[in-house]
Amino acid sequence: MAKFCSNCGSKLEENQDVCLKCGVAVKKENINNNSSVNQNNKSKVVAGVLGIILGAFGAHNFYLGYNGKAIAQLLITILSCGILSVVSGIWGLIEGIMVLTGSINVDAEGNPLVD
Repeated sequence: MAKFCSNCGSKLEENQDVCLKCGVAVKKENINNNSSVNQNNKSKVVAGVLGIILGAFGAHNFYLGYNGKAIAQLLITILSCGILSVVSGIWGLIEGIMVLTGSINVDAEGNPLVD
């Protein structure tokens, strides 16, 4: 099973102790764990579609755990009475496309997004 850096999301080799891209120490996983599927993995398609359709409200960022960005998008839309929802909507559209193309490939906890 491929491992990814919890900080930057880059792919790691099995025996790596430090991420070569960002220098963060790699978390050691339990070797006796027979479950190869992480139950916390989020769907790339769900996050992308949420970003495209409900991006103005930050739905995709809430789903991925980026609560700060999500609240910012939500507040921009609500506090401007919808006038600036175009700004948040374009922001969400761009992030939705980035998720679907793989530019954003991890959630807020560093877990890789699954197809």
